[in-house]
Amino acid sequence: MRAAAAGKVYIVGAGPGDPELITVKAMRRIGMADIVMYDRLVNEELLAYAQPDAELVYCGKAPNAHAMPQEAINAALVAYAKQGKTVVRLKGGDPFVFGRGGEEALELAEHGIEWEIVPGITSAIGAAASAAIPLTHRGRAASFACVTGNRCHGDQEPVRWDLLAHSVDTLAIYMGVSQLANIREELLKSGKAASTPVAVIERGTTSQQRVITGTLADIHKLASSLKVTNPALIIVGEVVKVREQLLLAERQAEAWVM
Repeated sequence: MRAAAAGKVYIVGAGPGDPELITVKAMRRIGMADIVMYDRLVNEELLAYAQPDAELVYCGKAPNAHAMPQEAINAALVAYAKQGKTVVRLKGGDPFVFGRGGEEALELAEHGIEWEIVPGITSAIGAAASAAIPLTHRGRAASFACVTGNRCHGDQEPVRWDLLAHSVDTLAIYMGVSQLANIREELLKSGKAASTPVAVIERGTTSQQRVITGTLADIHKLASSLKVTNPALIIVGEVVKVREQLLLAERQAEAWVM
């Protein structure tokens, strides 16, 4: 049983970067919070929805540079809630897609704290759509998988690229830019064709969005020469070719208007 005086924690998805892609429900939850604990990939424009007297706590994590380790975040969520606070844990994308939202919800449940998940648009969907790449497309792809490009802990099993190479039509790879050469090598070793189209979407849905396209044969060299950095999403599959068709159609439509 949770204590009667305890507050409540909302684990909220902020969407993929464009502040207009946050949900109405998420925006309302931010507006009712006493405490907003927000991550590195959250667009800070969204913090304007918070109450003027709300406490804003940055707890973002970059590679080898964590403002707060996960254990400290968990402890803070519990402590704030036990003080009777309404807490919003604001995460980029969706909290249940590589967002560790499940871990935080389990921690809260263990301490008898009430919690609620507010979904967000995850990067695979938001960034791909913003780059004019459908994750599924009739005749090209009937399935897609969201995959992590790295592992947070050394004791975890590696990603089974050998299985993914042939069981899924489209791969949406998160956190994989620094491992792009290795991912490419694993997919090729597993029988994926070197001609398979690949796109890297840097800072998807934002005004700084950049899209680099190539194939498994050359994408690692292109990304390196163009100095692609995180946050970036990697899309592997025939659907990348649809982008060319959509951009061509867009240019033709613009020409007709002119």
